[in-house]
Amino acid sequence: MTVALISHPDCLLHDMGALHPESPARLWAINDQLIASRLDAVLRHYQAPAATRAQLERVHDPEYVESIFQSAPQHGLTALDPDTIMNPHTLSAALHAAGAAVHAVDLVLRGEATAAFCSVRPPGHHACRNRAMGFCFFNNVAAGAAHALAAHGVERVAILDFDVHHGNGTEDIFGTDPRVLLCSTFQHPFYPYSGTAPAQPHIINVPMAAGTGGAEFRRIVETRWLPALHNFKPQLVMFSAGFDAHRDDDLGQLLFDDADYFWVTDQVKTIAGQYAHGRIVSVLEGGYDVNALGRCVVAHVQALLGATQVEAI
Repeated sequence: MTVALISHPDCLLHDMGALHPESPARLWAINDQLIASRLDAVLRHYQAPAATRAQLERVHDPEYVESIFQSAPQHGLTALDPDTIMNPHTLSAALHAAGAAVHAVDLVLRGEATAAFCSVRPPGHHACRNRAMGFCFFNNVAAGAAHALAAHGVERVAILDFDVHHGNGTEDIFGTDPRVLLCSTFQHPFYPYSGTAPAQPHIINVPMAAGTGGAEFRRIVETRWLPALHNFKPQLVMFSAGFDAHRDDDLGQLLFDDADYFWVTDQVKTIAGQYAHGRIVSVLEGGYDVNALGRCVVAHVQALLGATQVEAI
């Protein structure tokens, strides 16, 4: 089992202000926990390339992509909305975050890795076809999925999103494309206040009330996600891996714990083994309590590597 870890130094330079929860400390915490768990030594490390405009324009309108380039400041900060802010390094970080997902797809579909985890920021799943929002500029996981479809001839991609917030951007991009199965659990009512309207059969949205814990999440995965995955038979599986549904994360009110992320990864890994030759690409989304985030990424990566249980750090 070869698992790639993909990142880029510029992802640490994107900074939206001292009090913003989506901070460089998130990646430092992941790095520290991967080293402490000794997983860092068994992962295959790659530096993410920048996504090209052509790769971004598979999922975003060209005018929108141009607007992000034009909004990038030379000095100071530029706010696209109150939560989504660019500094002089943001454009490069966003390009490399999307490029990481594209490169991860290349690695697993060429057989150079079985799975890949993209430790990148800014996150992406709120970025719509023509709108930045929710800390997101380009939709990283969508860029990866579209690359698999367009460049590798894959016919069916599954995206699984367990972030505390609904992946509205990913649904906006693939909502009418049955080649992409999107399964999403999220707290509701909660930002971005979407995911409850009727959707096409390939969109599996499951809202959860504040206070929902891991037992209910596992039931939803077993009764909604796994049957949909078996019916769909994905040739590539992708995670929008947000860890802010953890009980320690103050940005949400769901009550997952470390073991829930190991469990869902292991369940999906079995599906990927049946239909996708084990090929999984995981892209970091949310997770803002840095201690919980680091631990949960370790649990997620342990499952990708084939561990049979969460191994203590």
